Amino acid sequence: MSWTKIMECVPNFSEGRDLEKIDKIVNPFRGKEGVKLLDYSNDIDHNRLVVTVVGQPEALKEAVIEAIGIAVELIDLNHHQGQHPRMGAADVVPFIPIKGCTMDDAIALSREVGATVAERYNLPVFLYEKSASAPHRENLAAVRKGEFEGMAEKIKLPEWHPDFGPAERHPTAGAVAIGARMPLVAYNINLDTPSLEIAHGIAKKIRFIGGGLRYCKAMGVELKERGITQVSINMTDYTKTALYQAIEMVRFEARRYGVNVVGSEIIGLVPMAALIDTSAYYLGLENFSMQQVLEARIME
Repeated sequence: MSWTKIMECVPNFSEGRDLEKIDKIVNPFRGKEGVKLLDYSNDIDHNRLVVTVVGQPEALKEAVIEAIGIAVELIDLNHHQGQHPRMGAADVVPFIPIKGCTMDDAIALSREVGATVAERYNLPVFLYEKSASAPHRENLAAVRKGEFEGMAEKIKLPEWHPDFGPAERHPTAGAVAIGARMPLVAYNINLDTPSLEIAHGIAKKIRFIGGGLRYCKAMGVELKERGITQVSINMTDYTKTALYQAIEMVRFEARRYGVNVVGSEIIGLVPMAALIDTSAYYLGLENFSMQQVLEARIME
């Protein structure tokens, strides 16, 4: 890839079950000059679609705007149910600088996209994380609190007036959070219990807001088809809170309930450094660095 500037976007859409709709939402990222679709995954229990795409900023912007428009057209949150919190058809749209771009570039791009989708689709837009217009809007959980159902009243409050678009919830597509952030690792840890209460209890202990790991957000999720639960985690800065810290803390907290970890999963893509760091920990490697990874040296 010879692009001098590379921006990543990981939009999350509130559709994980209808494959025809998923294909239509993902389609704007296919076959476009200056845009490369890296990955997309849908989850039936979460009822959510996560897309990972990179591109040159201007081309990526146009593709993201098009995909949001398709989601607004196809998804009606009045009939949406799933384990994952959501407030919009296009729920959250983060931009991440990768190469030749700065965080300021990502913030500017998020604002451009926000202004455009608000005008084009009559969609209320909240800027979050590094793009936030006020400190109380930085945390996505705070922005999304109340979800689609509660947004009808929340958006009328002066402190929750949208950054772009109308100060009323879109009747079917809700609202969208758009921002700029560090690379995030979506990491889910499965438990051998159907008790959502236990999963919630463990999540509360490991997340930062509950006194746990600094760069960790977590919640309990029920996986009905498998008869188990999971601690669904967002690692917001893997360079400061490692993946192995998350799984070891879940194991530690699970013991009090007589529950075991039976597996884990990563949703979307993950930086190589996050996996190397965890591998080095479990292998007990001393003085190991990314410079010793064959693929990392080849890509230099």
